[in-house]
Amino acid sequence: PVMSVSAQTLSSFFFLEEQRNKVRFDCPRHGGESVADVLRAHGVKFVFTLVGGHISPILVACEKLGIRIVDTRHEATAVFAADAVARLSGTVGVAAVTAGPGLTNTVTAVKNAQMAESPLLLIGGAAATLLQGRGALQDIDQMSLFKPLCKFCASVRTVREIVPTVRRALAIAQSGTPGPVFIEFPIDTLYPYHVVEKEFAPKNTPKGLMGKIIAWYLQNHLSNLFAGAWETCDLSPLPVHIPHATEDEVQRCVELVSRAKKPVILLGSQATLPPTPADDALESLGIPCFLGGMSRGMLGKNSPLHIRQNRRDALKEADLVLLAGTVCDFRLSYGRVLNRQSKIIAVNRDRSQLLKNSDMFWKPTVAIQGDAGSFLLRLSKALKGHRCPEEWPRSLKEGDAIKEKANRAKADEKTERHLNPLSVLHRVDELLAEDSIIVADGGDFVGSAAYIMRPRGPIRWLDPGAFGTLGVGGGFALGAKLCRPESEVWIVYGDGSLGYSVAEFDTFTRHKTPVIALVGNDACWSQISREQVPMLGSNVACGLAFTDYHIVADGYGGKGYLIGREDESQLDDIIKKAQKECREGKAILLNALIGKTSFREGSISV
Repeated sequence: PVMSVSAQTLSSFFFLEEQRNKVRFDCPRHGGESVADVLRAHGVKFVFTLVGGHISPILVACEKLGIRIVDTRHEATAVFAADAVARLSGTVGVAAVTAGPGLTNTVTAVKNAQMAESPLLLIGGAAATLLQGRGALQDIDQMSLFKPLCKFCASVRTVREIVPTVRRALAIAQSGTPGPVFIEFPIDTLYPYHVVEKEFAPKNTPKGLMGKIIAWYLQNHLSNLFAGAWETCDLSPLPVHIPHATEDEVQRCVELVSRAKKPVILLGSQATLPPTPADDALESLGIPCFLGGMSRGMLGKNSPLHIRQNRRDALKEADLVLLAGTVCDFRLSYGRVLNRQSKIIAVNRDRSQLLKNSDMFWKPTVAIQGDAGSFLLRLSKALKGHRCPEEWPRSLKEGDAIKEKANRAKADEKTERHLNPLSVLHRVDELLAEDSIIVADGGDFVGSAAYIMRPRGPIRWLDPGAFGTLGVGGGFALGAKLCRPESEVWIVYGDGSLGYSVAEFDTFTRHKTPVIALVGNDACWSQISREQVPMLGSNVACGLAFTDYHIVADGYGGKGYLIGREDESQLDDIIKKAQKECREGKAILLNALIGKTSFREGSISV
């Protein structure tokens, strides 16, 4: 036993000496610079943040390398903005927040990104490695919090781990089914050696055996923390894995499509993912399409193949349905809207999403775990010269025209008070710039906008996705404007959802990212009220006020307009004036007082 302890002590001594030999004691570099180096090598242009001391070295280093730091008024907004950048750029969006409450504030936004399949990197500060679990400021078990939400979680324990960990996280975020990843950086991995050493060093010369052992242990830990920190290493992106359909799967689908008389395609957001968005393939196939999520606008404003109305009826009649990144969840009544006599081709990168509810309500004829965009392109090439019978999309388009004429008639009806919300949305849609991006953040008013407003191209409609999160508006618009500064960015807000991110008008002003917010102000959480009142007989907690949100926008440096029934004849002029002022650099809020209509009556929010 005596010899064993001596051997251990000797081994530890040599390990300490070896680690000390790898430490550059006088080096002014810090771990934040390593993070910034990797981000720049991966083409990251923006880091969204709400500043905190735990992460300051990362922010300062990124700014020095030309990565734009965009600070928001809430950590959730920072993540939502990174999510929007990921969707619009096809790369990884990055957000950095401080430890503890900074990270807990992001949980909803990270979960939303997970369900929307957005590749983003969340960087979080943390207590020093030696102080975790000892009551340090803002110290909680962050890893347990984010493991269920992220594809990959890591806690960096030494400075030399930073580069390989960040490279790996960025590759994982984009591989397979894209999604969020999380890296925790203890504060002592980010600051320079001489700063960290001051915190580790004993205030007085250690006395006694125990004091010397503790001092030795701290020095050992510090040496290991910085050993090999600045050795040259590869910063370049790692390979990204994307699943693809096999040749046999594609050929089997070619045979099914070629025999179909009434096929339809349902496209989800996955069809917009890089490297092969599906838009080029759709015109060639000539199959009528229903577009959801970010695929809205993929066929342009007035395509004869884009069917917007009567989806349930079309699915009953279809003899083949191609689910291209579309999931049989609540949005398709868990698969119950699919005709059991139809042939069904399902394509999705995520196997659990690919087969969701197939054990109960529907069954795929062919299920392909692969990329939807590249699959559609291969399918169209294999079917070159073949087109869907033209009378089928024509008949669906005629049904569209009838339904939209009826919707337009509802927009011309007078409401009991204030403006008809459908009329407001129609007027805005008619005046939208061709390069517009529409951010959807709300319930009832936004639900109506989805039927009326027509995105002009792919990824020009940004909504939360399957999680149905309120509060995305400020962050999504911020990220969109930074990615596409030349585009006109609109946020369609309910008056309820506006409350989550109206403070970001301060961010729009400070960072010179002018957007236009259209607020449907009916003084109510109408999406809830429309079912709560008739079912339960009470409007409790649903009532709001016709608040002067336009004045709030003024206070944050933007420009607000109040629009009531008396302004109806000047509505077009107000919208055009707002567009002009936005081009000149002002963030605009249109506070439209709206009344109630019977449109979407019977829709539910659960």
